[in-house]
Amino acid sequence: MTRPTVFSSPFLLGFEEIERTLDRVSAAASDGYPPYNIERIGAANGDQPRIRIVLAVAGFSRSEIDISVDDRELTISGKQVDDGGRDYLHRGIAARQFKRTFVLADGMNVTGADLKDGLLAIDLVRPEQGRRVRRIEISSGE
Repeated sequence: MTRPTVFSSPFLLGFEEIERTLDRVSAAASDGYPPYNIERIGAANGDQPRIRIVLAVAGFSRSEIDISVDDRELTISGKQVDDGGRDYLHRGIAARQFKRTFVLADGMNVTGADLKDGLLAIDLVRPEQGRRVRRIEISSGE
């Protein structure tokens, strides 16, 4: 049995993709590692305003992190290789994997990424979209 949703209304035609997106977001939000911030950075020196995602990835090197965009999904994953040559007396920092996914709105573009002091910053821009009004002509049906 399927559950009725707000998007099943006959007045909301073509919004099925939003429902699927909400399902993806709720599934990805369950893990809290790595912690992250999302910042809005205003326009400066004629640049476009942008969004910056900052993830705390202390202990990861550039080669251990992968960033990809596939069909409006930004995925950041990291995998540390366990160094078997060390003899730990106490191991409080685990070699841990992570995968964090963000669903991007249409038109969002990733402009770059930077890793500094254990913080991975990923910048995104959203191109300005003007309001579009289109007039539809009615044919005579002949």
